[in-house]
Amino acid sequence: MITVKTVRELRAAVARARSEGKRVGFVPTMGNLHAGHVALVDKASQRADFVVTSIFVNPLQFGPSEDLAKYPRTLVADQEKLVAAGCHLLFHPDVEEMYPDGMQGQTRVNVPIVSEGLCGGSRPGHFEGVATVVSKLFNMVQPDLAVFGEKDFQQLAVIRKLARDLNMPIQIIGEPTVRAEDGLALSSRNGYLDDAQRAAAPALYRTLQQLAKAIRQGRRDFDQLVAEGQAELVNASFRPDYLEIREATHLRPANAKDLQLVILAAAFMGATRLIDNLAFNIDTPA
Repeated sequence: MITVKTVRELRAAVARARSEGKRVGFVPTMGNLHAGHVALVDKASQRADFVVTSIFVNPLQFGPSEDLAKYPRTLVADQEKLVAAGCHLLFHPDVEEMYPDGMQGQTRVNVPIVSEGLCGGSRPGHFEGVATVVSKLFNMVQPDLAVFGEKDFQQLAVIRKLARDLNMPIQIIGEPTVRAEDGLALSSRNGYLDDAQRAAAPALYRTLQQLAKAIRQGRRDFDQLVAEGQAELVNASFRPDYLEIREATHLRPANAKDLQLVILAAAFMGATRLIDNLAFNIDTPA
């Protein structure tokens, strides 16, 4: 694996791979990699001949009070994981390379509807920052396919709509959430949890499972189910940000006739904001 820091080096390496007839796969990340990220690289390796991963902590998607400054930077450990996973090229630009004219006058990309509410409501400007940096990275790498984790369900919906609406010839692939043995979705932010918080955190996914089970058993009183789920989270020492039941494809609020559903949640354990989701088809056995 080689590591490059400039767009010029990146494009030259990708051009060489293409001249050899290789199919290019891409996995954008913000680093501090864990087994969930490795699964994305593994999937890209299965579908492509030349795998590019980016590590860039994107300031444009962080709000004024969010954790940009303390976001973990673990480049050496990340490089070791990427080599083991079969990555061929790591693109690790600095902020000046990504935003050479600064961020104030940067052209922004807005993806309507799917970016509204949920994390988009709790973190104003977040998905505009995500869509902008992903658009830039797609144009820099020009991959045949790109792999994103389903843990960030709304983000995946935003990226799919972005690629579709802007006619980008890129196959967007979702990779199922990787979980710890106790069910907690792997996340870079799990490292912020102390021992007691980490022990309590799996209640987030258990709550989603309980709600999905109730829906499969015939309940359609979604508002009441959400209220019960929020109470469960509070009892488990969470401070809920949102808990919603939505139609899985377009992320509109679910109604009783929908079959493809997703339950999405964000909740604070102490100062740490965790997200999770559970997508399912009502007619398919659990």
